[in-house]
Amino acid sequence: MTTATHTFDRQTMVEVLNQQQKPCLSIYQPTHRTHPGNQQDPIRFRNLFKSTVASLETLVGKHEATDLLAPLQAIAEDAEFWNTSLGGLALLRSTNYLGVFRLQQAVPELAIVAETFHLKPLLRAYQSADRFQVLCLSRQEIKLYAGTRYGLDEVPLAAGVPHTLEAALGEELTEPHLSVGSYGGVGSQQSAMHHGHGSKSSEVELDAERFFRAVDRAIFTSHSQAARVPLILASLPEHRQLFHSLSRNEYLADEGIDGNPFALTPAELCDRAWEVVRRVQRQRLEALMERFGAAKARDLGSDTLANVARAVVAGRVDTLLVDGDRQIPGRIDATTGSVEPRPLSDAKTDDALDDLGALVLKMGGELIVLQSQQMPTDTGVAAIYRY
Repeated sequence: MTTATHTFDRQTMVEVLNQQQKPCLSIYQPTHRTHPGNQQDPIRFRNLFKSTVASLETLVGKHEATDLLAPLQAIAEDAEFWNTSLGGLALLRSTNYLGVFRLQQAVPELAIVAETFHLKPLLRAYQSADRFQVLCLSRQEIKLYAGTRYGLDEVPLAAGVPHTLEAALGEELTEPHLSVGSYGGVGSQQSAMHHGHGSKSSEVELDAERFFRAVDRAIFTSHSQAARVPLILASLPEHRQLFHSLSRNEYLADEGIDGNPFALTPAELCDRAWEVVRRVQRQRLEALMERFGAAKARDLGSDTLANVARAVVAGRVDTLLVDGDRQIPGRIDATTGSVEPRPLSDAKTDDALDDLGALVLKMGGELIVLQSQQMPTDTGVAAIYRY
């Protein structure tokens, strides 16, 4: 069985879409990071879990329902699992897939048994325009955080990303950063001469530069390319200046957080990073609005749902803006792109905007979920075409 945890990027999205062998269970709930609130989380989950049993047994019978629900039953009884929570939780379950996602922000309680997964809460969480990452950096170590305006949590570094100076440079590390020479003869008469602060300083600077280069490459390759969100650097001013001069990461924001980042709590980091991200986001949205307006004027963009849906399944959509505050009940035919209106009360009906967002990611496009007031149109969608 395939199990996904924590991150929900394009690769995970495609995996989820390929694992939708009905019936599909989607469970969402808010969770708590700390005691005593987190004591209620497993109880709420068990209640949501129970609400799916009858629906599932009606669809597939009691025996098959028991097999499908077994991993969820194990989660409900796993005390260690509930000791580590963020703001929200999402679980997706089909015949051979179990996806477990911890979310920074809370999500409404929801338990759905349907032909496909209900993905809009996940799409909102991972594709919203206010997401960002914070790289805490010193000469000796790094930490990476990810979050939104609602909170910030540490990200486990991918394999190959150096945590420390020693991990990055290994045997190439200049040690002890103080060169030693000789003068005054040989043998027993030889004396040591330390070249002093200038030499030590230059070697420390060289190691810092090599460390920063290694960090920049690894963070971009293993984290920024997948997340596609602004990266805010938190460091001492002199380190930030050096890192920016070396960086090739297109997601690195010009502004950063000055000071010792390891002396700040995640909440303090989040508040200071959000002040930077708000300005970055404003510039990004202005550029997107200009791109969409220019594209639409050249018939390379649209805000008509039917036209956008056909373009999405044809692989023509480069960037799709979706109104995260709106629902359009219906289904998108993944072959033709036709939009089939259906009442939301129908158990087989999901949000057409949800389907569109998932298809765009599957086709290699970029999805950005915006608030209603940020959208350039009032139709719920705005697409920029590749051709």
